[in-house]
Amino acid sequence: MGSSLPKRVTLSVGIFLASLMPSAWAAYTMNMTKGASEVSHSVQQLHMTILWVCVAIGVVVYSLMAYTLIFHRKSRGAVPAEFHESTTVEIIWTIVPFLILVAMAIPATNTLIILDDTSDPDISIKVTGHAWHWQYDYIDDDITFFSRLSTPAAERNNTAPKNANYLLEVDNPLVIPVDKKVRFLITSKDVIHSWWVPALGFKKDAIPGFINESWTKISPDKAGTYRGQCAELCGVNHGFMPIVLEAKSQADFDAWLADKKGVQLAAANDSSKKWTFDELMAKGEEKYNAVCAMCHQVHGKGVPPTFPSLVGSDMVINKDRIGDHIRNVLYGKNAMPPFKDQLNDFDIAAIITYERNAWGNNTKDIVQPQDVKAVRDQGTDS
Repeated sequence: MGSSLPKRVTLSVGIFLASLMPSAWAAYTMNMTKGASEVSHSVQQLHMTILWVCVAIGVVVYSLMAYTLIFHRKSRGAVPAEFHESTTVEIIWTIVPFLILVAMAIPATNTLIILDDTSDPDISIKVTGHAWHWQYDYIDDDITFFSRLSTPAAERNNTAPKNANYLLEVDNPLVIPVDKKVRFLITSKDVIHSWWVPALGFKKDAIPGFINESWTKISPDKAGTYRGQCAELCGVNHGFMPIVLEAKSQADFDAWLADKKGVQLAAANDSSKKWTFDELMAKGEEKYNAVCAMCHQVHGKGVPPTFPSLVGSDMVINKDRIGDHIRNVLYGKNAMPPFKDQLNDFDIAAIITYERNAWGNNTKDIVQPQDVKAVRDQGTDS
């Protein structure tokens, strides 16, 4: 025991000295990052202002405490002053904190005004939270798309190594131009979500029936990809609705916008075409894994009773219930949300064809976009 103590002390001293090496502190940071937008810069500047005010208060208070403890201790014969119910002291320790708070409130108010100023935007984007993904509507350009988690199921199920952006990658990122004021109109379709990209410097709740506003303007030298998440505990798959934002130059943004419009037009044409079984199965597997596998699982067995199995289900394998199958996807059932506004007729036809022929179901049923359109046109009363 006697000889082990010096070894332990030596080891502890060695660890302490190693922690002081510059290499040990290279990636260690305690401060907020500046972010990529004007808003985030304002927030960071406010943070630094308040931090240094607090540091100054701490230095003054603790210096006075240290001075008092050293020079006015009892062993030096110090006699406590009598100022019980002193009006002067009461006024001082009321007025001084009040003035400090006023001084802090001025920059805080200016920052809040900046955060709330959504006037005169160059672009307006409506952000809608769904369980569990995001919908983006470019109001001025008539473009709508959904952004869903694209992390492979194998990684989520711990059967494959996780990549660097695990649970922070999507199939369709939000794209905005740099050096342009972008206004966000944030709401929800079902439950309360919260749209949060730390680099933008704000977080806004997405509440059903309400529209919250915020804005950003990415600095010209900050083009790149920024990631965030839903910051509200919104349900069983809350951790699976990330946000990916790409800030591009104006030229690159215009090119992306033109391409997106072309994709949207092509999707409309897809719904009026007849597709082969193999084409529907390939598209159906892709869309099923992106949209449905989160609840019904990649193997189709679901998580009963909330998310029932699709393997051998009467609705899935019964040829007389194709219409019911389409209606369930279009209008939802129980915990399953409606997809009539989220997926076009081709996507729904492909998903249903895939479900009716995957995992050993093998019905050989083919559902075409026109079949989905027919049920859609009938509405929910059919």
